[in-house]
Amino acid sequence: MHEPDAIIVGAGLSGLVAAAELVDAGKRVVIVEQEPEASLGGQAHWSFGGLFLVDSPEQRRMGVKDSLELAKQDWSGTAGFDREEDEWGRRWAEAYVEFAAGEKRAWLHEKGVRFFPVVGWAERGGYNAIGHGNSVPRFHITWGTGPGVLAPFIARVQAGAAAGLVEFRHRHRVDEVVVESGVVVGVRGAVLAPDAAGRGEPSNREVVGDFDLRAPAVVVASGGIGGNHDLVREFWPERMGVAPESLLSGVPTHVDGRMLPIAERAGARLVNGDRMWHYTEGITNWDPVWPMHGIRILPGPSSLWFDAEGRRLPVPLFPGFDTLGTLEHIVATGHAHSWFVLTQKIIEKEFALSGSEQNPDLTGKDLKLLADRLGSGAPGPVEAFKQHGVDFVVADTLPELFDGMRALSPDVPIDTDNIEREIVARDRELENEFSKDLQLTAVRGARKYRGDKLIRVATPHRILDPKAGPLIAVKLHVLTRKSLGGIQTDLDSRALASDGTVVPGLYAVGEAAGFGGGGVHGYRALEGTFLGGCLFTGRAAGRAIARG
Repeated sequence: MHEPDAIIVGAGLSGLVAAAELVDAGKRVVIVEQEPEASLGGQAHWSFGGLFLVDSPEQRRMGVKDSLELAKQDWSGTAGFDREEDEWGRRWAEAYVEFAAGEKRAWLHEKGVRFFPVVGWAERGGYNAIGHGNSVPRFHITWGTGPGVLAPFIARVQAGAAAGLVEFRHRHRVDEVVVESGVVVGVRGAVLAPDAAGRGEPSNREVVGDFDLRAPAVVVASGGIGGNHDLVREFWPERMGVAPESLLSGVPTHVDGRMLPIAERAGARLVNGDRMWHYTEGITNWDPVWPMHGIRILPGPSSLWFDAEGRRLPVPLFPGFDTLGTLEHIVATGHAHSWFVLTQKIIEKEFALSGSEQNPDLTGKDLKLLADRLGSGAPGPVEAFKQHGVDFVVADTLPELFDGMRALSPDVPIDTDNIEREIVARDRELENEFSKDLQLTAVRGARKYRGDKLIRVATPHRILDPKAGPLIAVKLHVLTRKSLGGIQTDLDSRALASDGTVVPGLYAVGEAAGFGGGGVHGYRALEGTFLGGCLFTGRAAGRAIARG
């Protein structure tokens, strides 16, 4: 293909969506990707497939009353836009929430995407009505998880390839966005040696050639910086303290951020590099795919959360309520880890693991496995981590549990007397339906939502009740994941220069664009919004290029 209509840099979800839109318009596309073909789909393949929808049929069937106005209120209170460079992020947020409340579900449904009937309640907030968090459950799990989101777009792009409209160039690393007379006209870079690395595994960087491609449109769809810990630390915001000495990686190492300065050299404006989204419930993957591979626990609200020295986290930093608030608090302790203390009864009902590979029932659309999840016992992948994971302690008594915790954290003194005091006091609060413990109040409130009561929140019980045991402690690590800033774009995903003008011929989508405008989320996210940002920005870019 000598003269494509567009070059897309990156074969992740946002790039594939842009390519699919261009194929629909009969346009010709070259997709360049530094990783082997095995990694087609990028980070989205590994995701849980959560999507943010507003006032959906799934919500209504679960008795959830949602509205566009409530969703906008939640987004605004969560994002906290307060910078001059937030103007485009704010515009993208307005457009995206309207998309999530309108066309998004029907557009995906037409492509064959379906959703698990129980809607999850992520980022519950715990502050006032105009503060951070989702007022209602909005986390829609795709039937098929991340691969299920990718499937229709991969199929469309592969059909385009069969029709001669799409050419994949794997093992092509872009080193320069070519600009002539102020207009982006193509890309140059290195051809890397073939590599048999599996999906997500590190691949070689041996250069065996070079390339120079020309097109009237270049789309940067290269992702963020989560796999590059040096960059994470460089941009770590002062407001979140000092970056932890040790970090787990929630994304492969090729998520390295290298295209961001390349786009900047071509004239694009980078904004909000200090805004990022990392998790505090990371556990070391006992069967890793990439270096420092961590998995996030998606917790229900019942586990007691203690810092590294054994102090209970303050209100409202309960599991699943405020990711970045919890991160700031934990980092401020001077330690890189914290602890969940819970029971077998809690882990069976409340622990899920993020990632397509950790949810074979949902990913494989396997009804038999799904029935096993809804039955007694912990889900198979959770039980495997409990048995093999290095961060789990299982014991019948508190002294045994504390011995195990000390063994996993020998360099940090743990006030186990305080942990025991907190557990006993919390258990005492269960003697009646009244309580001053706001976590118990939150648990009881969550169970008023039928989805939580059915599959997500355990019946309140005493932690020290032998019938609920054994006792479990989980050492939690900070897990890198998403960049919330990036290339500033207008609503057509066109890259903007520092003076606010369009960089002719240059587009940016997905995480590279801060999921829209260089920061559609502001400071915080409502969850289920990262894949959605890839869908929305990729769609906008593809349609804008197709219009000419």
